[in-house]
Amino acid sequence: MRVVAGESRGRPIVAPEGNRTRPTSDRVRESIFNMLFSLKATEDSAILDLYAGCGALGIEALSRGARHCTFVEQDRRAVECIRNNLENLGYTDRATVIQADVVTWVDQSNMKFDVVLADPPYADDSWKSLLDTVESRWLVAEAGDTVEQHPRWDVVREKTYGTTVVTVFARQGFAQ
Repeated sequence: MRVVAGESRGRPIVAPEGNRTRPTSDRVRESIFNMLFSLKATEDSAILDLYAGCGALGIEALSRGARHCTFVEQDRRAVECIRNNLENLGYTDRATVIQADVVTWVDQSNMKFDVVLADPPYADDSWKSLLDTVESRWLVAEAGDTVEQHPRWDVVREKTYGTTVVTVFARQGFAQ
């Protein structure tokens, strides 16, 4: 797996061994960031990468000009992998890595972000809780099915790639 575009284009990203993480494919990552670019959402932005896995989404954001990315991941091996990837790519000064349960961390955090990237396990049912509590202008949901509409959020883009559905939400009042 490699960084798709930006200053680290073509550089490798390593994922933990085994099937505990499901890294976002290059094609889907490229599509997500093309959508965000068209919305002028990522340049010089504060990014939150939830269920970060190996950190591919947040690293892609950093490569494309995000100011800072906070990675939240529960799995210890995945957290080590994120840290190694950030070190190898030279992004440690623009990143924070947190090992925690995502829903609990979001519930307890008062932090605000420009863009939230959320890629939970497809069987996960925490979307309502996340959409209730996360504070950002944009939220990208990567799921195995369409994420149900939420009163705080407007759907501005939605695309399907095989078994992956990507939905870009704008916080109500922010849609362009």
